[in-house]
Amino acid sequence: MKKKIILTIVLAALMLMPAMLFANGQGEKTIKIGFDIPLTGDTPKVGEGTKYAAELIKEEINADGGLEVNGVKYMLDFIYVDNELKAESAVSAAYKLIEQDHVLAIVGPDTSSRAIPAGQVANDNKTPLISPWSTNPNTTLDRPYVFRACFLDPFQAPVAVKFAEEQFNLSKAAIMYNLEDDYSKTLAGLFKEAWEKTNGEGSVVAFESYGQKDQDFSVQLTKVISTDAEILYLPSFYNKVAMIVPQAKDLGWDKPVMGSDSWGSADLVKLSEGAVKGYYFTTHYAAAGAVGETKEFIDSYKAAYGYVPDDVGALSFDAVNIVLKAIQTAGLTGDIRADREAIKDAIASLKSYPGITGTMTFTTDGDPIKDAVVVQVNDAGEFQFVTTMQP
Repeated sequence: MKKKIILTIVLAALMLMPAMLFANGQGEKTIKIGFDIPLTGDTPKVGEGTKYAAELIKEEINADGGLEVNGVKYMLDFIYVDNELKAESAVSAAYKLIEQDHVLAIVGPDTSSRAIPAGQVANDNKTPLISPWSTNPNTTLDRPYVFRACFLDPFQAPVAVKFAEEQFNLSKAAIMYNLEDDYSKTLAGLFKEAWEKTNGEGSVVAFESYGQKDQDFSVQLTKVISTDAEILYLPSFYNKVAMIVPQAKDLGWDKPVMGSDSWGSADLVKLSEGAVKGYYFTTHYAAAGAVGETKEFIDSYKAAYGYVPDDVGALSFDAVNIVLKAIQTAGLTGDIRADREAIKDAIASLKSYPGITGTMTFTTDGDPIKDAVVVQVNDAGEFQFVTTMQP
């Protein structure tokens, strides 16, 4: 008899569990979204940009009574977990958000070396994940639950090559990259391949690597300067760029430098003490001269946090809104497994989504079709729009 009573209680608890997933301490219905982002480590500004953009959305929606889904309003509960810019921490964060926090979806990780392993966790556990900023193809490859809000490196590298050739009429390039970072290493190889495809084998006259903890780049830069390279390509994160560019100038480099979307941090100009002014990089949006909803986002972000959002902030704004749009499209049943599945399907079916970083239609691989933007760091330290491009 006791066994029957216990079994009845367990079954009743299991039946109530889906509804409990949406209840908070005040009895309000809530939607939990997880964030697997670097709030500490070498690039804390990256995680900060994602969190700040998300908070703008959450505060506006919650102030209006919550997100309306099929006539019912749900308060947003955003859970931020610091992945410390470490792959193993990104994996742990993904497991925590899925298994302990029971989130409906995950935003992040931002960077490829973290997004690739965390994306595997999300896919294995059938939880939709969207990375705002991870451009490595492997992030979404053969992973139906994983998406991104940005273009891919095989798209970005040829764009950079095309712009550099047209802007400067050059034929010989040097490349420096971080050997320990998947993003930097992959993009360096893709740029080399694209450059030599149009300029001939051997037209990349220096291909130099460095380590994650390196701060002195004089050996690599001396090799670059000793060649007849006409441009230096740096697919490196903003914190490394801020060290490499001043050292290059000190050693006598006075030629163009071209960068990638990893330059796009609000701290780039400050950390480099202005050394990057005048240089160009490929990215996802341009803050200077923005109009419409993009400008509204920039103004709101700057008013709240005191600085202009970088491309990570803008892409995160799009990524969060894509998840929320998918939730509204899919509806909510309270069965977390079914709801995760429906949200995944809703993201995959998005067509011509009007993001602030561009209009997006998702491919079957979970990647958005969108243009790349080229910006110049102007004399005021702003990222000034130059052009949009495709390879």
